[in-house]
Formats: sequence, structure tokens, C-alpha cells
Amino acid sequence: MQTICWRKSSHSGDSSNCVEIATTPAAVLIRDSKNTSGPRLGLSHATWADFLTYVTK
Repeated sequence: MQTICWRKSSHSGDSSNCVEIATTPAAVLIRDSKNTSGPRLGLSHATWADFLTYVTK
């Protein structure tokens, strides 16, 4: 069984109002840091890379 290591942006500081991501071999997972047992969004690595390109322009 694989352990999922969640992390949030260093820009979040001590705020709990953010999203967290975890990378796995199959996908990049995204969740709400305030609801860690809630739903997760899974994106392919290619889709995540496209998203990062879009938001960092």
C-alpha cells in the first residue's frame, strides 16, 4: 500500500484556507486542507503540467 504525502504551497503560510496536493505514479491529487477526508480531485500528470503553465503566466 502506498502512503500519500500531502503538501501545500509555501505561500500558504499558516493559513488553513488552501488546497493540498499529492503526487502518485498515476495522478496528481488535490484536496481542501479544511476537509482532508472529503473529496479529492485527480488529474493526470500532463493535465497538472498544463494547469501549472496556465496559472503561472
